[in-house]
Amino acid sequence: MTSPVRIASVNVNGVRAAYRKGMGDWLDARGVDILALQEVRASTDDVTGLLGDDWFVLHDAATAKGRAGVALAARREFSAHRVALGDDDFDSAGRWLEADLDLGGTTLTVVSTYVHSGEVDTPKQVEKYRFLDAMEARLPELAAHSRYALVVGDLNVGHRELDIKNWRGNRKNAGFLPRERAYFDRFFGALDEPIEGVDGSTGPGLGWVDVGRRWAGEVDGPYTWWSQRGQAFDNNTGWRIDYHVATPALAETVQSYAVDRAASWDTRWSDHAPVVVDYLLP
Repeated sequence: MTSPVRIASVNVNGVRAAYRKGMGDWLDARGVDILALQEVRASTDDVTGLLGDDWFVLHDAATAKGRAGVALAARREFSAHRVALGDDDFDSAGRWLEADLDLGGTTLTVVSTYVHSGEVDTPKQVEKYRFLDAMEARLPELAAHSRYALVVGDLNVGHRELDIKNWRGNRKNAGFLPRERAYFDRFFGALDEPIEGVDGSTGPGLGWVDVGRRWAGEVDGPYTWWSQRGQAFDNNTGWRIDYHVATPALAETVQSYAVDRAASWDTRWSDHAPVVVDYLLP
């Protein structure tokens, strides 16, 4: 019988700091087959040294040292990988890493991505929209490339009101702007059907699946990030901004979905919680 493939994604907020705070213990106990990291903020040697010899590691560092950075690690070698996203003049370094794995004749494509956080009325927000534009163009190509494709990571957008505890107070803030959310309306809209976004824009649906929302249903959260300020974690005043975005064929294979929220504020090793999903590929 085929065993599920366990895929975990987490923004580590600096992988060296995360390991100092206990990430290694979590990983050793979790039985992960494929690990996607965001905000690595370290060298490739750092990542491979921390994970150890049992992992094959791909890492794409940001252009600016000590910023962003995404990685993928697996228990077997990757057959191919790519890092380019968008136009040649667009700097996506450290924010988009896609790789193929041959799983007994089935090709699984996994992307680790870290979308810009953005800031209203600044160049940071312009860069965020450029990245989301590039992602919107790339998703159909990925679906054509592999029937079983998955984009995971910190997407820095709460798609719906269910995804943010304090959504009313964030309607004019980056991460919950109508224009940002409209991209996700199209990402998850029915394939090739005209989709009207929450901002009034229209465009074709791309047909991808938000695994977390499908699995959890129409409930608040489950949140994946909490501000370090105040009592956000203790009060569960969080955001669901870490996603597994799957092609329909892959989404149909989901066996379980979990957000590994720490037991208490002082036992966290990142301000994000890992999102762990089991897929039973044919």
